[in-house]
Amino acid sequence: RKEDEGGEEPFTYTDSADGTQYEWDRDKKAWFPKVTEDFLATYHANYGFPTEDSDTSASIAKTGSKAAADSKAAKTQPGVEAKPSQLLPTDPKQKGEKRKADAGWFHVEEQKNTNVYVTGLPPDITKDEFVEVMSKCGIVMRDLQTEEPKIKLYKDKEGNLKGDGLCCYLKRESVELALKLLDEKEIRGYKLHVEVAQFQLKGEYDASKKKKKCKDYKKKLSQQQKLLDWRPEKKEGSVRLRHERVIIIRNMFHPKDFEEDPLVLNEIREDLRTECEKFGQVKKVIIFDRHPDGVASVSFKESEESDVCKQALNGRWFGGRQLSVETWDGVTDYQVEETSREREERLKGWQEFLGDPDQERPKKPPDNDSSESG
Repeated sequence: RKEDEGGEEPFTYTDSADGTQYEWDRDKKAWFPKVTEDFLATYHANYGFPTEDSDTSASIAKTGSKAAADSKAAKTQPGVEAKPSQLLPTDPKQKGEKRKADAGWFHVEEQKNTNVYVTGLPPDITKDEFVEVMSKCGIVMRDLQTEEPKIKLYKDKEGNLKGDGLCCYLKRESVELALKLLDEKEIRGYKLHVEVAQFQLKGEYDASKKKKKCKDYKKKLSQQQKLLDWRPEKKEGSVRLRHERVIIIRNMFHPKDFEEDPLVLNEIREDLRTECEKFGQVKKVIIFDRHPDGVASVSFKESEESDVCKQALNGRWFGGRQLSVETWDGVTDYQVEETSREREERLKGWQEFLGDPDQERPKKPPDNDSSESG
């Protein structure tokens, strides 16, 4: 139902669905619920009576219901468009968004405060000396950007040291140790006083002076935390080289032993492997059958295993021969090349061996090259 009140445009509109009356706002060009006694009664029945005065209540009732009514009026009236601000809440709290903390001074909790304030320092103390003294009670934290120790020696306006300083530890436990061990301690005749640092507001907060976190902040922080690891550090020279896993055994045989019976080579190799496996995992055994010193090499998985085997086999007797064991130097090649004359003699002897029906044939021809197993 529309009612004209002497104007060209209708001023009121009654919704046939629920009977709500709307007023036309010429300035905003939109329909708004008309505040009547029935409207106020319905509003109070749904939302209760506010504690403020009646004038303010009416104002709140009018403005509070305007957004909800606008959406409904826009759907029922052609040409009337509801604004997004009228349909959706604009308060971040209503949207469920997390509000960022306002920029300003922050409070350091006592259990998380790892800073100590030191007074009574010698006037000529250096940063390195101050760090050395404070490090006796724990690890001094390092700045993640400059990687310098987080300490500070205070100066006066003329740039002279005042005799006090600040130290930031990595752990809270270091603060307790500093209070017990460094308080009342003397350095070159100067008595120190150590206390937990207390931070106070001084001036207005300036956001431009706040340090920005570096990109690898978490990585550097993790590196500092590794300083607390209880695993022992590797000593200088403790890194073992690859060739130290190999031992060289001398005087195991004589090259002529294989001329009489080529199968002896396999027996020696298997016996040596069986004996060395008592000291660790054997990866390879090589018999240098032409070497005049009767050399063999054994490769272990770990250098420590080769050390134990060397100590156990050095000086022992094998087949009537005393062994000499040492760690391979990684350079010496014990391979002895066969000359053409030696090759001819070897083949001639093999042919004679095959042509003699009284001798037992081996299952396979001898391999006079260096034999290895892996």
